[in-house]
Amino acid sequence: MQRLCDEVIELIFYELDDPTALTLTSKHFHNVSQDPYVRAHYFLNRYGRMDAMFWALGRGKIMSDKVIDILISSGAYVSRYLVQVAIHHYFRSANHFIKTAWVRNMSIPVFAHFMKVACGLFDEVPLGKNEDDGYFFAVFLKESRLPPDMKSTKWETVRDIFGKYKFIPFSMKDPLMVQLPIALAIEPRLLPYAEANGFHMDTKYRDFVFRKMFEKMALNNGERSDDILRNVRELRRLDARMFLSRTVAAEICMESKSNESAYRALKILDRTKELLFDLSTVVAELIKLFVNTRSITSAYTINVLRHLYADFPSTDPTVRIVMLLTACLSDNVLVQPNPSGTLKSKLEPLGLLPLTRKDIVDILTNPFVEKHSALVDFAKDEMNLSSSDIKDILQEVAVKCLKIGSKGKTLKKLVDCHPYLHAVLQENAVQCYAINLDDLPSYDDEEACATYEAPLCRDFNTSSKATRNSSGAAGLHSAEPNASGDAIATDGREMDEDESGNEGPVQAETGNTSELGIIGQDTLSSMIRQDEMAPTRSRRRSFYFSYFGSDTTGKLGYPTDFIPVGRWVKERYPVRSAMAATFLTHAVINNNTTLLHVFFTCNTPSTNYVSTSQHVPVTLKHFRLLARLGKAPNWCLYHEIENGAEFYFSEEDYLSKQPPATEPKRCSKVKVKSKETSPTISRLSTQAGPSKVQVSPRATKRRPRRSAAAVMSYVIPDSDDEAIVEDDDENAVVVLMTMQAKKRKVESNLQRWVKHLSVLLAEEQKKYKEKRKRLEKSAPSEGRRRVAKSEFHKSLMVNLRSLRKLDLDKRKQLYGPDAAEDDYFTEDDGDDEYRERTTRANKRRRVTT
Repeated sequence: MQRLCDEVIELIFYELDDPTALTLTSKHFHNVSQDPYVRAHYFLNRYGRMDAMFWALGRGKIMSDKVIDILISSGAYVSRYLVQVAIHHYFRSANHFIKTAWVRNMSIPVFAHFMKVACGLFDEVPLGKNEDDGYFFAVFLKESRLPPDMKSTKWETVRDIFGKYKFIPFSMKDPLMVQLPIALAIEPRLLPYAEANGFHMDTKYRDFVFRKMFEKMALNNGERSDDILRNVRELRRLDARMFLSRTVAAEICMESKSNESAYRALKILDRTKELLFDLSTVVAELIKLFVNTRSITSAYTINVLRHLYADFPSTDPTVRIVMLLTACLSDNVLVQPNPSGTLKSKLEPLGLLPLTRKDIVDILTNPFVEKHSALVDFAKDEMNLSSSDIKDILQEVAVKCLKIGSKGKTLKKLVDCHPYLHAVLQENAVQCYAINLDDLPSYDDEEACATYEAPLCRDFNTSSKATRNSSGAAGLHSAEPNASGDAIATDGREMDEDESGNEGPVQAETGNTSELGIIGQDTLSSMIRQDEMAPTRSRRRSFYFSYFGSDTTGKLGYPTDFIPVGRWVKERYPVRSAMAATFLTHAVINNNTTLLHVFFTCNTPSTNYVSTSQHVPVTLKHFRLLARLGKAPNWCLYHEIENGAEFYFSEEDYLSKQPPATEPKRCSKVKVKSKETSPTISRLSTQAGPSKVQVSPRATKRRPRRSAAAVMSYVIPDSDDEAIVEDDDENAVVVLMTMQAKKRKVESNLQRWVKHLSVLLAEEQKKYKEKRKRLEKSAPSEGRRRVAKSEFHKSLMVNLRSLRKLDLDKRKQLYGPDAAEDDYFTEDDGDDEYRERTTRANKRRRVTT
């Protein structure tokens, strides 16, 4: 280190935040650090030309007259604003943003030299209170919304501050630094002066600057279109990177009724071809965003959309649907005494007549239209549709409403008015939406399995982002394939329109993420308020989340007071019906906790929750479907098993074996199980070990009773010994019944669940081992490769352990503490720790007894 040249030592100093400790290790290092040239260039190289003087003034102990001279001569930026703040801070004459000692560490002679040299750079340096350049700049920003005749700070004053006195915030900690883009929005002519002083306009400020240009002035209601056009064109001329984006244009359109000057200036820019996009296309995409959002019910939004549609008519089918909804949802048209005439008067000014059959279907299938009678009357009166046509329309609407999770009220009213739809809905649901293992993606395609969603019973809050975007951007006309690329429904006409994401919170943006910007539903004022309320350090962002704002509820895809379709199905159809079974399967796949709680509760509040007779049955098929997708089962499934849910392999076990109405329900169920389920159990028992299914006691042949004459009695007639003998007989009967129950040992529902879930766990463990071997072969490395288990595998391992413990406790309660533990483990079972622990406990217990 002692042989290093001075230039290398200087470079080492430049890389250290504080080289003081290094200078004390060697006399040679200390002598190099005393050089004024090294000290001055340390700040220039460490902090840059713009911030060098600010940081140098804070290290007063190493500052000297020569260091200050070298800094200024070497290009360190010095503005009059910096000199004014330094003098105020040193003599404590005014409070600024600096709360540390800063220049007060400098000696009086050195600071006097700084004032002499710095003040010599300018003709005058005002030092009075509220006379510094930062104060005038802040007042200029504060008065930006006032009319020109009410402003105290003129344009010429601000121009001289930037041009003559080199004003620019000298530190990133200065609050005026983040306010500088606002000044450029108010007066774009300041941009050349700011860039000459070292300011660089980042493109992330672009939308913010143009928002401030088009902002509505609260105290200036006059015509501002000319001023807006002048500022936009001037900024565009000074910097080609600054252009009006589609994002800001859509926000201006959302204020077309309240901010007429900005909207008029935007249309002028579109007519003169000064925009980089077609405004009519932006308006059409903006209108389409409201097809499935709650804001379509707002009177303000309806008026804005009508105004935009009048200026920029479109033939897009989704735009037509939105405009039809504005007519149907405004002024409670559908509940007025003469809905047909009122609706016709609303549609004529928009030029939407005559309506077609498809228009009626699209309106009725919208999540925010719940009453159908008014539209049916309009179809009869104005469209002259026959009764058969009306019946077909209602049937198509009812079938499509099954996929829209918030249309429970509509289905309830349709079925109440037209009872034939009750059977039609069940038939279509079973044919189109029944899910089997073959319909799911392959187990190896982890990405497809993770993103797979069943079309029914989707959760409003946990829907995937892709689903929400499809509903917000593509509207009603997009296909709905499953994760494997094949449509689940067999009816092609139903799958041509997508209502799957209607109930989720809609992402208010289109799929276009290019440089021209995305389109959202927010207004210009709300986005400006969002920018101003954001934290100072991260106020300017290049991407604005649609969920961050005051109108979050307006972007939701379901009405305020709605009934989920799954809840209506549970209340309308029997719990052991194909309709309820289909919806439960979809709810299990989508992990919809709200609907699962509905399916696993009783319709009557007085019924005990623990009783599962009025619950939709859980089947082993549900666990196999989740195993294919690798998703963790909801806790409600395990809770049902713990509460004594009957075991079924699939819904076919109880759908095809419902008892006749004349037979007792309990007896018929026992007969069905003894006849039909035994072949299935034997089929799967080869994987789980020896079967424990035994013949029912009722089916065995009774043993003949022994003759009473063969028993010799020594009881004296008419004595107290007869009562004693009777008590002994009763105790003997209890003992005999207990012994017989121990020998009989019928397999319970919980034992069957544990046995078959153990088989499923063994299959998952086998898949896991094969996957790990395959990855180790494809990418050989030292040691064993760590492979993550699926969520289903981990969940089943944890909850199956609890089920086994619960089964053991119940058998101990029934058969006594010496009840043997059934072994449901296999060689591929991954719960080795539990098996070893319970085995040792059993051995210890047997020794002690």
